[in-house]
Formats: sequence, structure tokens, C-alpha cells
Amino acid sequence: MTAQTTALPSKRRQAAGPGHPVSIPGRERQRWLPWAFLAPTILGMGLFTLLPIVASVLLAFFRWDIISAPQFVGLDNFVEAAQDPTVRVSFVNTLVFVALAVSLQLGLALALAILIQERLPSWLRVFFRSAFFFPLILSAASVSIFMRYLFNEQFGVVNWLLSLVGIPAVPWLTTPTGSAAVVILVYVWQNFGFSFLLFIGGLASIPVETYEAASLDGATGWRKHLHVTLPLLSPTTLVASVMAIINALQVFDQPYVLTRGGPGDSTRTAVMVIFESAFQRLEFGQASAIGVILTLIIMAITAAQFRLSKRFVFYQ
Repeated sequence: MTAQTTALPSKRRQAAGPGHPVSIPGRERQRWLPWAFLAPTILGMGLFTLLPIVASVLLAFFRWDIISAPQFVGLDNFVEAAQDPTVRVSFVNTLVFVALAVSLQLGLALALAILIQERLPSWLRVFFRSAFFFPLILSAASVSIFMRYLFNEQFGVVNWLLSLVGIPAVPWLTTPTGSAAVVILVYVWQNFGFSFLLFIGGLASIPVETYEAASLDGATGWRKHLHVTLPLLSPTTLVASVMAIINALQVFDQPYVLTRGGPGDSTRTAVMVIFESAFQRLEFGQASAIGVILTLIIMAITAAQFRLSKRFVFYQ
């Protein structure tokens, strides 16, 4: 029995002849099996991510309204976008929104993370982690509709609470300053939970011995956080800031549902202009050009953040 089994491979090699490798079906299947598992993901990313990106970049050089055939116009869409005052105002609004919303989001998330991690027992930490993350899983449109009623000037709950302490009704959604403030507050309330969880994870990774050594050197209170927590938390801060800025640059739901970009153009953002150009005026080439500009701005800001991180980020 043993002689027969050992003789089989030699017979196969003789049948294959000299110089011809023997193909083993099992090994062939093992070589193609990983690609078979990866194929659905690769196909999905190609169809729904890579192909739309390439198509939108190419479409930026054409004028197309879906009805007629695309017409090549070169850089005309980019020139028109740069000369359009609405586009310029929307990009300025977006950058101002990013500066205010991201600063408030990261500052609030970091302060609450330090407070909860140090001052509260473990069971309360779990509760607040879930409570702060919960708004993020809600639909931004539904949250914005709800907030629109809360901040209504006539019958909103916010103005009713202010009236209890003698403050007159505030025109939250009918003035440029009030509407911008509401959009920022609603966005931060819904999105700071993700940054909060990142900071919680970063704080948990800081060794306790580092704080003990800082205490022996006389560092207490805010000095301990300034000289120990913030430097050791800088990698987490980099990740949180990059993700927060990228998401804020693409803000759409909150200003669109709350204010429709008004009053005037005070809360109109870049993505809102892309939406209006494509689906209201059927200027898909113009919308693609604005999208390409926004993408380049996102890439430039992200590259600058990683460039600055070499100086300000400290790894353990």
C-alpha cells in the first residue's frame, strides 16, 4: 500500500515529461481563493468609488445637461466657477464653518473626555460614551428637522425657555448670525461624539506611570494635562482633526434642511452649490468642476496637516 502511494507522484512526473512542471489542483485553488473573496469588494469599489471619481473629473471639462450630448469646453467650467460670486461666497462660508465647528467639536470632545475619564466611575463612563455617540447614528436630516422646530422663533422650545428668564425671542433662523450659529451648534452636537471616543481611546493608552512621574516633579491640575496629556495625545488629535476637517468641508444636510442656505447666502456651503448646480439647474459639468475644486482643497488641507504633524506630533 505504501509502495503504491509513493509511486504515484513519480508516475505523474514521468507522464508530464522533462521540463514540464506538475500542476496540483489543490494549490491552484489556494492561489485563486483570496482573489475570489476580494473580488466583490474590488468590484464594488471600482464601480461605486473609482469609476464615479474618474467620470466626475472628466465631466468637469464638458458642458452636459443629461438631455443633450456632452460638449467639450475645456477649462470654461472652472473659470465660470471662479467668477461666480455665489460659488465664492459658498467656499468662504465653508471655510469659516470648518474653522468654528471643528474647533468647537475638538475642544468640547477633548474637555469632556478628560473630565469623564478622570472624574467618573467606570459604569458612568460607559453610559456617557453611548450617550455622546448616539446622535451620530441618527439621520442628519431628521435631526435637522427636529432642531428646526426647537429653534423656531415663534413656537420653538429654545425661545420659550429663554422667555422664562426674561430674554426676548431670538430670530435664530431668520438672521445671518443666528442661522450660522444654529447650523454650527447642530452639526457639533451630532458629530462631536466620534471625536470624543477617539480621545477616550487615546487617554486610555497613556501609561499611568507617566502621570505618576509628572506628579513627583510637581505637575498638578492643568499643568499635568498641558505637559503630559496633550503631547502624548497628539497622534490621536491629528487623526481626529483630519477626519473632522474632511467631514466639515463636506457639510450639506444641516444647512440645507435648517436654512436652505439662507438668509441670502449666509449659510450656503460648497456642497450645496454642487447639489443646486447638478440637480436644480442640470449643469453637471459645472457641478463636477466645483467638486474637483473642493476635492483639491481637501487634499491640500490634509497634506498641510500631515506636514505640520512632523513638528507637533509626538509618538511614544
